[in-house]
Amino acid sequence: MTDLKDIAVAEATAQSGTPKMTARNVSVFYGDKMAIDDVSIDISQENVTAFIGPSGCGKSTFLRCLNRMNDTIPSARVTGDISLDGEDIYDSGMDVVQLRARVGMVFQKPNPFPKSIYENVAYGPRIHGLAASKAELDTIVERSLKRAGLWDEVKDRLVESGTALSGGQQQRLCIARAIAVDPEVILMDEPCSALDPIATAKIEELIHELRGRYAIVIVTHHMQQAARVSQRTAFFHLGSLVEYGETTEIFTNPKATRTKDYITGRYG
Repeated sequence: MTDLKDIAVAEATAQSGTPKMTARNVSVFYGDKMAIDDVSIDISQENVTAFIGPSGCGKSTFLRCLNRMNDTIPSARVTGDISLDGEDIYDSGMDVVQLRARVGMVFQKPNPFPKSIYENVAYGPRIHGLAASKAELDTIVERSLKRAGLWDEVKDRLVESGTALSGGQQQRLCIARAIAVDPEVILMDEPCSALDPIATAKIEELIHELRGRYAIVIVTHHMQQAARVSQRTAFFHLGSLVEYGETTEIFTNPKATRTKDYITGRYG
């Protein structure tokens, strides 16, 4: 008998275009406690992918697997396979620093370095040797700030501290910092949860503009936000991937009862 989960993964894979990242049978343990149970999913570059589900359902834990952020937790253990362009990211020969340059991350709370706006963006390209001269570095900083929709607001104050910016500007600075090392994937862990509605709208607009240039995965507890910014949505519940498909389908015609109950507000 064919497993329904395998069918769901096959359908989602067929619809999502060429995968940039693939996860197969991924489970995560913190000591003896299982936090993620046998998740398989494909992430494509063409689409913004949203992870939704109630608090504590495992969506952020799974997101952190995609650039090995769980390595920083001593009790964490990840099983299964995750690959980036067909390359196993958990292979012993994988350079984790390089991986995190290729798979950038924007956190829930804006976390600019206590440095100037310029240095926040220049830091990554400098340590990765992406600029041969000050002029090249200037170009990268300007381009990154423009892509993050921040250049016009800060171009005359690049020497000021990044921590002096407003919350929304700080978050866009963190996105500029992630973009500066020319990543292939950007992971966003509830990037708007600490922001006001106007700043949130700017981040959402930015996600639209970055779509296709990078594979983008966003964890959000706001279903309306997932509906606005993503083309594909994955619903997590109790550490399992319940359903994954086109965002419009997930929100208007979910296949799983648990998804329908969550979408209609029966729990969450």
